Amino acid sequence: MLVELAGKLWRQMPRQFRRWGVLLTESRFTVTAGAVVIDDRGRVLLLRHRFRPASGWGIPGGFLKPGEQPEDAIRRELREEIGLEVEAIEFAFIRALQTYNQVEIIFRCRPLGELSPRNHEVSRAEWFALNSLPQNLTGDQHELISKAIPIKI
Repeated sequence: MLVELAGKLWRQMPRQFRRWGVLLTESRFTVTAGAVVIDDRGRVLLLRHRFRPASGWGIPGGFLKPGEQPEDAIRRELREEIGLEVEAIEFAFIRALQTYNQVEIIFRCRPLGELSPRNHEVSRAEWFALNSLPQNLTGDQHELISKAIPIKI
């Protein structure tokens, strides 16, 4: 009965107060989109970011802007960072990273055109065969790639 009364009171509160209540009590997290881009030769695209030198090579991706759809975010990130358009975007999987309070949406897709690094964030962008990925590729990035591509790496 107390729960019902609390629910009734909650619904009668002005919308803005309910919104503030949710913002104060619910956890906050960021959302990112990443892409395992595979070319016609079966190679995967990896980037080295200038501002994350310790992380080594990794798949392209970035944070979603407010109101942006995940697929649009990955297209924007690829266009901004390396001038690459993509096609055949497919949802691969989603995961939550508790350490960073982050939700990561991973896609797989095919490139249209050539790489043209144009952003100060990316120092290198290269294609790698699945059987010769860089040695300093982290276990986390290996896992992302192997999970998105149903082939043993």
